[in-house]
Amino acid sequence: MSVIEVRNLRKSYAGNFAVDGIDLTIGEGEIFSLLGPNGAGKTTTVEILEGFRTRDSGEVRVLGIDPQVKGDGARTFRDRIGIVLQSTSDAGDLKVSETLEYFSHYYSGAKDPNEVIEAVGLGEKRDQLIRELSGGQRRRLDVALGIIGNPELLFLDEPTTGFDPEARRSFWGLIRSLRDAGTTILLTTHYLDEAEALADRVAVINKGKILEISTPSSLGGRATSQARVTWEKDGEMCEEFTNEPTSVVSRLARQFEGEIPKLVVSRPTLEDIYLEMIGQRIEVEA
Repeated sequence: MSVIEVRNLRKSYAGNFAVDGIDLTIGEGEIFSLLGPNGAGKTTTVEILEGFRTRDSGEVRVLGIDPQVKGDGARTFRDRIGIVLQSTSDAGDLKVSETLEYFSHYYSGAKDPNEVIEAVGLGEKRDQLIRELSGGQRRRLDVALGIIGNPELLFLDEPTTGFDPEARRSFWGLIRSLRDAGTTILLTTHYLDEAEALADRVAVINKGKILEISTPSSLGGRATSQARVTWEKDGEMCEEFTNEPTSVVSRLARQFEGEIPKLVVSRPTLEDIYLEMIGQRIEVEA
């Protein structure tokens, strides 16, 4: 069952297309990640899906509704979605519990604020003032505000920007738990490891066009890409690309009669594939 359906979506500014004829389908219960460099069209696409920006042309259905709907239809639409922006500003002198209780009244089928506080890991901070929360705790509050209305669809914009590695992985667990509870999630992120860890599928967008939609493991032919075998010989690094890395390693083991100096066997990472797709290459150190 599709939660988001987009056909031939276009949006231009001063004659330049920010979104140039994209097609997109997101299924119920997916974590779907939209990847692309700055200026690629990610933000414009997501804001159209959220109903905050009008499109020039194309068909868009989110939860079966045109996001450009007005009046009572718009209120019904917003009652069914949750949005977590990259940066927010709330009343710092309110407590966590007061904030969730206040926002819960905006929704017809809101979750219990106390249950949401526990779900996002802020149980011990329920009586803390917002301005006293750490960055990671504040981001959890942002998610709490995004899900207090019990949304069917949650938009997450760069949710772990500025997090340390431990906080990011803890936050990933929260996102997975939301997906496991049935929430469909559209995630935008610049962290390729985050997309790989969380997303069921990813779409790469560049210059207003979607280049490919696939699973993280299969994007850009990654699953069938050749392995890169590197090793040291006579003080210099050698490399070989192969579809049979085990055979190469076996041959080298016989050649060196045991341990192979500085042996590394690797396949392209999601970041390698992504950078190649958008036309950027990075030098890989031997």
